[in-house]
Amino acid sequence: MTGDAPQAVIETAGLTKRFGPGVLAVDRLDLRVEPGQVYGFLGPNGAGKTTTLRMLVGLLRPTAGSAMVAGHTPGAPAGLAQIGVMVEEAVFYPYLSGRDNLLVVARYCRLKPSAVEPALSWVGLQPAAKFKFKTYSTGMKQRLGLAAALMKDPKVLLLDEPSNGLDPEGIVWLRQLLRGFAAKGGTALVSSHLLGEIEQMCDRVAIVQSGRLLREGPVASLRAAAQLEITAAPLDAAARLVEGLLGAAAVRVADGRLIVTSGTDRAAEINRALVGAGIEVSELYRRQASLEESFLRLTAEEGGPG
Repeated sequence: MTGDAPQAVIETAGLTKRFGPGVLAVDRLDLRVEPGQVYGFLGPNGAGKTTTLRMLVGLLRPTAGSAMVAGHTPGAPAGLAQIGVMVEEAVFYPYLSGRDNLLVVARYCRLKPSAVEPALSWVGLQPAAKFKFKTYSTGMKQRLGLAAALMKDPKVLLLDEPSNGLDPEGIVWLRQLLRGFAAKGGTALVSSHLLGEIEQMCDRVAIVQSGRLLREGPVASLRAAAQLEITAAPLDAAARLVEGLLGAAAVRVADGRLIVTSGTDRAAEINRALVGAGIEVSELYRRQASLEESFLRLTAEEGGPG
């Protein structure tokens, strides 16, 4: 039927995981990730992100609820054939080279050995492929983990903190890699603590805490509303004037500035009124709150980030 939403590539319904009687790691989690998305999965340490990813690939069985990934239940061989995974840190045989480690992975995944070199090239590891894994830096280990995840040309990537250990150039490279993967129709679910990077990389974001979904939606919708920040003197007189224009609820004073939370489209009018009243305006700008600020606010409202 025309206009229907595309079939989800990753979907959970009431997904729950308990460890013993006292630890509720994931609490009735509902997620929906559509084709071609880079989907951010955010939360403080202990929020249940890694546990969720482990359930999605069949490494853990849920206590309750259900999940589907690439059209199959977690752990089904037909589904795993379409999924590239890196959960927690990348671990390989320490005394094998990067290339030989990928040859082992290729054998287990029933891939041709010829799949190894393109994967090494994709992650920029060909020059170091002959060296033993134990000599790799953290960033190189992450790149090798990504190469293993990409080697089978997957439709879905499930990545747990993939930017760990990457330098700034490597983080930009990862962003471009994932955006390119999505542009070709792939779908990626990415857990990360680098909120600024998730903001640039992802189409949609889920914020979780204590195993529960706090908020989900497009990145833009999860940011707080824009506000005006005004530095003016005398500050009290400026506050009274702006309150007269917009109402007291729209204005507050913080850190020696006026913070205007509504009527931000009237910046030019506010500036003219202040200057016309003999108030010196040294700074006036419109500011959009970042995803990080919204994340910290949401998690604080739910009892703090850890």
